[in-house]
Amino acid sequence: MNTPSKRISLNLNGNETVSVKGLIAPIEHTLSHFHKEWDALANLRVVEPEKKYPTSVFQCFLPAESVSVGDCWQIGENGVLELLRQLNPNPNLDLDMDHGDSYGLWACLRGYNDRFADIQFRIHADFKLKDGWFTPSQFKGNLRINRIEEEISLFQMYVPDGTVNFDVNWHEDKNEDYTITDAGFCSQMELWTGVEDNTESIDLTESITQDEAERALNLRFYKSDLINWVSPFQVVASAEEQGKLIHVISIDGPLRDESC
Repeated sequence: MNTPSKRISLNLNGNETVSVKGLIAPIEHTLSHFHKEWDALANLRVVEPEKKYPTSVFQCFLPAESVSVGDCWQIGENGVLELLRQLNPNPNLDLDMDHGDSYGLWACLRGYNDRFADIQFRIHADFKLKDGWFTPSQFKGNLRINRIEEEISLFQMYVPDGTVNFDVNWHEDKNEDYTITDAGFCSQMELWTGVEDNTESIDLTESITQDEAERALNLRFYKSDLINWVSPFQVVASAEEQGKLIHVISIDGPLRDESC
């Protein structure tokens, strides 16, 4: 018989302050060279390289009730918008079908011990640029709480690496209503604090793996993750063995983020 997972409560001392660093690296590549032709994209840079926040801003990442390892909860929007404005003055969390369809902000308790709690989170947002929109694939994140001191030990929110990790919609022709689209790669778009001092892993009393936490978060956005995906080679072998035809659907972008 499995022992029920312990539930813990998480809180922060709102009287403390946290210094957060931010960076947006120059766009390295776009498929149709928008990063060379569109000034707003070519000059996309972080608004404030470093900014101090009251710790209360990060309360939005914590659950309102006690949680167990593996539990997910929705993140509050106000604190996230305040943090995203350090990167760009016009963040948006209400994506629409024109430039994104992944709704929500979710966190998951990955693990804890007597001193620390480790939270993984995932956020989808985009930024209004002059004459268009910039949509990162996603923001992945890690928040480590010192449960005893009720302080932030580590915070990191970033656009993950990938061959393509953002797309854009550009209203190039002001006389037309439509926008043109492109996708590309940005090597770093990130907010962080405490990372340099907390690079070593910690021993957790109870935990799930990072992959398990990320899958739990993926399922909050994409039901396609429930599909038992197999490789094309396995499909061909299975079709030959069972004497069945293969129905092929071609998709020109990923199912798990907004990179295209």
